[in-house]
Amino acid sequence: MTTASSALPRIRGNNAVTEDYHHLTHRKEQRTSKRTLWITLLLTLFFTIVEVVGGLLSNSLALLSDSAHMMSDVLALGLSMTAIYMAARKPTRRYSFGYLRFEIIASFLNGLALAAISVGIFIEAIRRMIQPQAVDMTLMLGIAAIGLVVNIVLTMVLSRSMREENNLNIKSALWHFIGDLLSSVGIIVSGLLMMLTGWAILDPIVSMLVGGIIFVGGARIVRESYLVLMESVPETLDLEDIRSDIAALPGVQDVHELHLWAVSTDHYSLTGHVLVGSGAQPFELLSQIDTLLRERHGIAHSTIQMEHPAIHDHGAYGQRFVSGLKAST
Repeated sequence: MTTASSALPRIRGNNAVTEDYHHLTHRKEQRTSKRTLWITLLLTLFFTIVEVVGGLLSNSLALLSDSAHMMSDVLALGLSMTAIYMAARKPTRRYSFGYLRFEIIASFLNGLALAAISVGIFIEAIRRMIQPQAVDMTLMLGIAAIGLVVNIVLTMVLSRSMREENNLNIKSALWHFIGDLLSSVGIIVSGLLMMLTGWAILDPIVSMLVGGIIFVGGARIVRESYLVLMESVPETLDLEDIRSDIAALPGVQDVHELHLWAVSTDHYSLTGHVLVGSGAQPFELLSQIDTLLRERHGIAHSTIQMEHPAIHDHGAYGQRFVSGLKAST
């Protein structure tokens, strides 16, 4: 005879969950994002090599700054790819939330990389403004035109993936390629203007404009990932609205110790304590709260602790609820 307990898998070792039931898998099978990143990574790696060689041969800072950004794209995409494979791993005894948070860490590092690259572009642009250098316009424009086509394709691919699967990793990669796309446009515009005017200073000026755009994108990614890492309340949700909705349920006396955070993109967790009256049915009320959180607020992972003010001591804070219960009986 097989009991319910023995039917559960028993796994030994430090990295295993032993007989632990999870109604959520704490995993992400991001097939669309995975396929998109592989395509993007291979194309980016190929064009990075082309742009580095072209930048060195043409002596164009705009082209070299774009190639530096492309190098960071390769590293960023590799990091994002690692995060997607990590997110697909099952939770373990040590990592009970799985490896979803690695997606946010990867995004944070990608954002910092964008900001660091933009600073480097600014420094080199200032040096070029002080000491202008000759640029091979024909080679520069030819490679920039190829880069423009590649970046348009990659931006479209990543944008489509973002619509299908909301992923901060993909968003950070998308910002990399928006920067590349603008950089390619800037290189072409500056190249044409340099051919018409002969002003070599346009090359570093355009590089600085592109660097500024890249910095803004990196700062946004850093901010979003920082808020997740600090376990702040997601900007799409209102903690006080959630508290009010739970408090409005019949039998609920008070809601406190309410915490809401994102483990990863669109993967929210909530914990809270609920004071219930003497006539309340805790299990039925718990089911109502779970349904409310899931259907009205999109929170599928919650842990609610039911408490009675006369049994669970809350000091002076809980006395008013005890008095209220006595007055109603």
